[in-house]
Amino acid sequence: RWLRQHEYVEKLNMHGILSASAGQEQLLTELLVTHAKIPVLIGELISVEIWKHKVFPVLCRLEDFKPRSTFPIYVVLHHEASIINLLETVFFYREICESAEDSILDLIDYCHRKLTLLAARSTKAQAVTSAELRAEGLPSPSSMQADPVPPQELQKQAETMEFEISLKALSVLRFITDQVESLPLSALTRMLNTHNLPCLLAELVEHCPWSCWESGKLKKFENGTWHVVPPEDQVKMTKLDGQVWLALLNLLLSPECQRKYRFDGFNKSQLLKLRAFLTDVLIDQLPNLVEMQRFLSYLAVTEPAPPKKDLILEQVPIIRDHILKKNSGKWEAIAKHQVKHAFSPSEEELKFQARRWAQTYSLDMMEALAPDKPRCRVCGVEAAKRCSRCRNEWYCTRACQVQHWQKHKPACNLMA
Repeated sequence: RWLRQHEYVEKLNMHGILSASAGQEQLLTELLVTHAKIPVLIGELISVEIWKHKVFPVLCRLEDFKPRSTFPIYVVLHHEASIINLLETVFFYREICESAEDSILDLIDYCHRKLTLLAARSTKAQAVTSAELRAEGLPSPSSMQADPVPPQELQKQAETMEFEISLKALSVLRFITDQVESLPLSALTRMLNTHNLPCLLAELVEHCPWSCWESGKLKKFENGTWHVVPPEDQVKMTKLDGQVWLALLNLLLSPECQRKYRFDGFNKSQLLKLRAFLTDVLIDQLPNLVEMQRFLSYLAVTEPAPPKKDLILEQVPIIRDHILKKNSGKWEAIAKHQVKHAFSPSEEELKFQARRWAQTYSLDMMEALAPDKPRCRVCGVEAAKRCSRCRNEWYCTRACQVQHWQKHKPACNLMA
């Protein structure tokens, strides 16, 4: 049942990306709003996040954890990425944000956790290489290899995937800040005072985890990979930079936000660091930042009035706390149950799942999503030939296909 639900989410995700690229995503947003599916997606997102942090580490430590194939586990890990990608696609619309209702508080908390992870990254020590990220793209049934992947490798894949998920959460948060006027009353208080998002966003501007220097060259993360930035483009603003600045504009310049935010000594000193980054080149690329520059100049020479202490009944997020309390002390039992009943499929069940994934990740859909032309599985050059049995792997020549056959054969037998 869960695998079928993931298939639906993955198909919605693919449909959302294709519809957005064609400017026709209105039908998808209407369906999600009409059937009240946004709270369901947020609940599922948080459930998988908890599984990844509570059950998955226990599962990897179990001595009897020797799966025939690790692809079913990878599917669970990838489920979080699929949902956050779908939410990123649709949260641009006000009606989607409003339809989240009280679960928007849980989503704000989720985004805060992911942004905290981003801010804590050491860009020098933990910069994710493009080679690692290529392995974390959209999964394919060819990942169902006969040779099991060690648990340590699965954990490494999960950590690598976490980086991209956190970047998607940044975009979702920015879209939420676009709609502060239509959010529940507690949402703004939670963003400004409970989590102090303005200071967290200022930290991201200062340390920029999606940018790093390697061997004297500047690399920036865009569209799923790290790119070496030519010297003439090093001052250009990336989409991720823009998301952070737009979120800051929404949170600091709104009159309602200014009324509620505590501009104490610490917050003020952190925000004033932003002035060093507001160069003429940056403002030319995002003219709205002129207002931010003026606000920070005013903040530097004044003492804003303290926030009014309104007596309110504040809502709190409940999805994550409910799951944690319900399953407290049961994580090892859950891991053992899932090893036995979910992650140890028979050969026939594995073949059946492979056929279903082949249908889910249809070749036409995957090729439409791919930003680049297919490349040879062996040498990496552009490829025009495809395995005639499974039609899943690409090769530039017959020689490369023959060379790769022994590695590809187990997956091909599953798929064919």
